[in-house]
Amino acid sequence: MELVKDPEASGSLTSSTTLKLTGDKSLVSIMPHKSSSDRLSRAAQVLCRAVEQLDFSPQVPWVYNPLVYAWQAHRQYLQQYARESCRVLFLGMNPGPWGMAQTGVPFGEVAAVKDWLGIAADIEKPALEHPKRPVEGLACQRSEVSGRRLWGLFAERYNSADEFFDEHFVANYCPLVFMEQSAKNITPDKLQTELRQPLETACDIHLAAAVRALQPEWIVGVGSWAEKCAQRVIGNEALEGVSVGRILHPSPASPAANKDWSGTAARQLRELGIW
Repeated sequence: MELVKDPEASGSLTSSTTLKLTGDKSLVSIMPHKSSSDRLSRAAQVLCRAVEQLDFSPQVPWVYNPLVYAWQAHRQYLQQYARESCRVLFLGMNPGPWGMAQTGVPFGEVAAVKDWLGIAADIEKPALEHPKRPVEGLACQRSEVSGRRLWGLFAERYNSADEFFDEHFVANYCPLVFMEQSAKNITPDKLQTELRQPLETACDIHLAAAVRALQPEWIVGVGSWAEKCAQRVIGNEALEGVSVGRILHPSPASPAANKDWSGTAARQLRELGIW
C-alpha cells in the first residue's frame, strides 16, 4: 500500500487536500472544520485508516493501534485540549505499553490521564492481545515512567491541565505499538526500511495536518528521533514560522534521564526561549 497525495490536488497538503490510498478505490479527505480539535480528530481518523492497511508481519509479530480500540479516549483528549492558542507542540515517538497503549493519550500514564487530564472514556481491547501486554485501560495498575515524568513536569509548572493546554499540546508521531514475540518493545526507528518508509509517509502527512490545524510556533521533539521527524516534515512541507527544538526523552532506559530529568528538560526549554 502506498499513501500519496491525490494528483488532482494542487500544492502542499492543506486542510482540504484529498489523500488517495493506492490499491484501495476509496478517497479520504481532510475537510475544513470549525476548530483545531475537529481537524485533528479527522486527521487522526485518516492516519488510523492508513496505518491499518500496512503489513508489519515480516518483522513485527504484534502491533497495537490505540486509535482503534482507544479511539473514544483519544477523541476526548483532542476535543478537550487541542486549541487554536497552541504555541508549542511536544512530539513523542510512539505509544508506550503502559501509557498510550492503555489510555489512548500520548505519554498517557494512567494516573495523569485520569487525575490531571480528566479523561474518562471507555477503552476497548486490541483485536489480538499479547498475553504479557494486556490492555486494561484506565484500570491498569502499571505506571508509564516516561509519561509520569513528562506530565509531572507540566503539572509542576502549571496549576491545571487547562492552563497548560492554553499554549501547549502533546502528540505522538506514530500511533502504533510494536512488540517482539517476547513482548519487548520495538521502536519505529528500528523497523526495516521497507516497513518504515510507508509508515513514515502516513505519519508525515498526519504531522503536517496537525501543524496546520494548531499553527504552533514550536515543535519540541521529545527525544532526537521525534525532532528529526519534525524537521523533515517542516522542510518537506515548507511550513513557515515553525521552529524545531528538542528535550531529553524521559525514558528510564536513558541514564541521563534518570538524573533529574525534569530539571534538565526545564533548562532545555528555557534555553530554547520557550519557557
